[in-house]
Amino acid sequence: MGKINPEVSRELKRYGAKEITACYNCGNCTAICSLSDGDNSFPREMVRNSVLGLEDEIKGSLKPWLCYYCGECSSTCPRNANPGELMMALRRWLSGKYDWTGLSAVFYKSLASILVAFAVIVLGVVLFAKSTDFNLAAMLHYGHLFEQTAIGGVFLIFLLPGLFRMWRNVILKQKYNIPLAKYFTVLPELFIHMFTQKRSLGCDDNKLRWLEHLILVFGYILLLFTTVALNWFGTGSLFVIGFGYLLSAIVFIISIHFSYSRSRKKTEVTKFSRPSDWFFVIWLSLIGLTAFLVRLCIDLNMLNEMKWVYIIHLVILAQWALIIVPFGKWTHFLYRSFAMYFQKLISQAK
Repeated sequence: MGKINPEVSRELKRYGAKEITACYNCGNCTAICSLSDGDNSFPREMVRNSVLGLEDEIKGSLKPWLCYYCGECSSTCPRNANPGELMMALRRWLSGKYDWTGLSAVFYKSLASILVAFAVIVLGVVLFAKSTDFNLAAMLHYGHLFEQTAIGGVFLIFLLPGLFRMWRNVILKQKYNIPLAKYFTVLPELFIHMFTQKRSLGCDDNKLRWLEHLILVFGYILLLFTTVALNWFGTGSLFVIGFGYLLSAIVFIISIHFSYSRSRKKTEVTKFSRPSDWFFVIWLSLIGLTAFLVRLCIDLNMLNEMKWVYIIHLVILAQWALIIVPFGKWTHFLYRSFAMYFQKLISQAK
């Protein structure tokens, strides 16, 4: 048993695991979970480690990321300890540990802090627009430049160090001997899970939800490509313009449907939504909506008179790129995909 940190269980409550101490170790969650087998007490092992405060064991485990929160463990828990929500809280907690800036932990635990960050970005975008004297051509130029640089910048400065910390905890510190060549031969596993999230099909009876998620992932990625690489706002190609309209509509409609489903709280996964869950789907829908409106104003020759539409879009985009992607729930998409990749590597370790 590793070193016990009694602060862990108390801290996890601030990440959403409110009922963590209600568990009396009956084992119902393990009996019902499809991920449990002879070698894995899932999710009870994570519940135990969390209650005891075994920080190193939690940081060295991929299990929180392997859970897709079907909710069966929570719905069958006789103590209402909500083990499924604990797994969600552990993912938030781990994201905070991977983040070298510490901002993820602050934002997950404090709604006020993320609202202040959003406000700072609003002010920054308005000051930027004012510095161009609200010149539309200049705003479009620098806005497109921001889109191009933000992708690589955010990944290199924030996400890549987080992935390194994750790798160090789950592979290097656990002393798995993995040949370098395996990192390349197993690479398809990363992209398969990143784009399809196929593991969720094994624990989610709602195939429509999986299909919507699949369409949303590809819609978001293709909209990003169309906007950044194909310069959707500046192109004259009818195909690119039409394709961009379609993608932005898809992103908006599906993310709005996810928001609606979350608001109804009909499933275990939506019963205990945190601000980070709401910000993710709402801002994604706003990206689709505002991008659609900007391009529509361009095609109607109205953007000069409605510059505020582009400024709002730039605000939403900047908040998404600088807060939600590096420090919010978007990182779960990245870390979970790499968790599947690391799990495959570990299975082939010498």
